[in-house]
Amino acid sequence: MNDPHLMSTYPPAPVRFVRGEGSYLWDDQGRRYLDFLSGLAVTSLGHAHPVVAEALATQARTLLHVSNLYDSEPQHEVAATLDRLIGGGGRVFFSNSGAEANECAIKLARRWGGRGKYVVVSAYGSFHGRTLATLHATGQPAKHEVFQPLPEGFRHVAWQDVDAMANAIDPSVAAVLLEPVQGEGGVNPATPEYFAAVRRLCDERGVLLIVDEIQTGLGRTGTWFGFQRLAVQPDVVTMAKALGNGVPIGACWARADVADAFKPGDHATTFGGQPLATAAARAVLQVMETEDAPARASARGDYLSKALGELSEVQAVRGAGLLLAVELEGERAKSVAADALDAGLVVNPVTNSALRMAPSLLVSEDEIDEAVGILAKVLP
Repeated sequence: MNDPHLMSTYPPAPVRFVRGEGSYLWDDQGRRYLDFLSGLAVTSLGHAHPVVAEALATQARTLLHVSNLYDSEPQHEVAATLDRLIGGGGRVFFSNSGAEANECAIKLARRWGGRGKYVVVSAYGSFHGRTLATLHATGQPAKHEVFQPLPEGFRHVAWQDVDAMANAIDPSVAAVLLEPVQGEGGVNPATPEYFAAVRRLCDERGVLLIVDEIQTGLGRTGTWFGFQRLAVQPDVVTMAKALGNGVPIGACWARADVADAFKPGDHATTFGGQPLATAAARAVLQVMETEDAPARASARGDYLSKALGELSEVQAVRGAGLLLAVELEGERAKSVAADALDAGLVVNPVTNSALRMAPSLLVSEDEIDEAVGILAKVLP
């Protein structure tokens, strides 16, 4: 499906979806699919959740936008909830996407560090966004080349290599930026030992620890945020994806004394925190707390992992909660994902040999059984 009016930033789409409900999608031919990708871990409450839909409709009839030159609701309530779920003692900046949330974190780190302390260290295999700065923060050099020269001030080290991290943190470094689970890099979970060691290095050398929770945050890994599984408290946390359940919104949380580095005029966005987006986020968070989304993700993730592990063609299952990679024998993830789509299951090849699964946090055991059954049929 090529559209001559759209830029060719994605390959031709194999299907056009026109409707969704819960864990299911329908295409323009009326065919139903079980969605185990959730728009890349976005629709964590499933498609067209009635509480979120009603919140959007009500807000659309009330107030859509006034700009951040004026106060509006419900951004204050959403910010307070996020601060509570993270652990308290911080402040929030709202953005429109995950990349923008990371841009905010990078600028904040530079503002906090001051002149001469500006470098951000991240890991190879990471993914932090597609803007020029967040692209350079992303530890995937193959994605950098056609856009060189990229903004300076970024350094990469091997994933989960404490010695490499220690060697990289010199007086020019303002922050370390890590994911609790590398999502786009292949669903690679960090160990508690690694995060604890990095936290100690940051404390010893006066460096901020920024945790990118854009894919892992808000219940996905079995805790409200992935860093909570690792028993480490960051200085800055970024999030997006699940926060709006499909409505574009992101956020950057920072410890209050770090957030104070920003002064009026240092950072801004026209649409960040506007009423429609934050109305969606408020409804999402209310449903997530009512349903205890982290506990559901943990339980359903265990159920899904066990079911996948029983397939003879599956070499390994890794990840946390309901963010999983299914490692296959050989480099056939792309063809298996295409066959699964033809059979009515949406997953994606996160590496050449692994499929990513990120179903709704409200997914049922019956839907998991259905998904694993489809996969079992297309794997041989």
